[in-house]
Amino acid sequence: MAFEPIPDGIVCVPDYEAPARERMGENAWAYVGGGAGEETTLAENRAAFARLRLNTRVLAPMRGAHTRLELLGQALDHPILISPTAFHRLLHPEGEAATAVAAAATGSLMVVSAQASLPLESIAAGVRPAPWFQLYIQPDRAFTLALVRRAEAAGYAALVVTVDAPVSLRNREQRAGFRLPPGVEAVNLRGAAAPPPARSGSEIFAAVEHAATWDDVAALRAATRLPILLKGVLTPDDAERAIEAGAAGIIVSNHGGRVLDTLPATIEVLPAVARAVAGRVPVLLDGGVRRGTDVLKALALGARAVLVGRAPLHGLAVAGAMGAAHVMKLLRAELEVAMVHTGCATLDSIGPDVIWRGP
Repeated sequence: MAFEPIPDGIVCVPDYEAPARERMGENAWAYVGGGAGEETTLAENRAAFARLRLNTRVLAPMRGAHTRLELLGQALDHPILISPTAFHRLLHPEGEAATAVAAAATGSLMVVSAQASLPLESIAAGVRPAPWFQLYIQPDRAFTLALVRRAEAAGYAALVVTVDAPVSLRNREQRAGFRLPPGVEAVNLRGAAAPPPARSGSEIFAAVEHAATWDDVAALRAATRLPILLKGVLTPDDAERAIEAGAAGIIVSNHGGRVLDTLPATIEVLPAVARAVAGRVPVLLDGGVRRGTDVLKALALGARAVLVGRAPLHGLAVAGAMGAAHVMKLLRAELEVAMVHTGCATLDSIGPDVIWRGP
């Protein structure tokens, strides 16, 4: 694997955005950067983090400070995970293989998408910490179970079932006429049977006629030994149902603003979901994380860890494995700086009091 240099002048994650857009071109940029509708939720994921302010705590003892945690039985160096995103070969020839190298080099847990552009087995080979596998429950339930068996055999440590994306309309992609280039496809979904004929006359409703339900989550729970996290939960009621269905973890996510516009920012709904869960299972947050201070804010409001999606993709597009690894390194460094200035020597010491509530 070739290692590419980090361009001069990149000192934080947002610095990657402009060169990533230039490298990937407008077709790929429409896919990676776009959101649903007018992209209100996409923008709000970032704006909501910016509205939160932090308290400082001076002269706090920091001897032995660290960012280590345990998550679903895995010992992790830090709480910043790589979110499942599709088609990494759209951005770099080495695709998910480069992202996996970046994850291993930075001790970052990678969640591999079912829509990866490389076989799930090759991505996971030799990667530590052991990755998780993201799953869309397919209309062909037997094919879905076969994917699960492949993930189990390949050493994946958990399943992440995305529950919020049966349909979407992303106008930026539509305007750009986005198409996958030749040679890039969801290789792990080859061979999936076409869904049965739909009874609905609506194209939209026909697309969701065989979509997953709570019964499918319960059936999957009974069919695998792997812990299951549900990604796409935004309400306390759905969090409660997820636990009842056997979820071992919940990921508060609006799919990066890509499925339904005008949903709230994930950081805004996180506290209510965390209160409802009340520590029974870990709660993670996805959406809008670009700074280490964002990580700290999410942990303060009830998340055990966060996932980042677009940021490592920007790094991948600019400098392959080195770029994606640099993104994760920058986020961790900024988290550590934020912990020092808020007097938090460990992740467990980060609580709601680090969020400034006003005079």
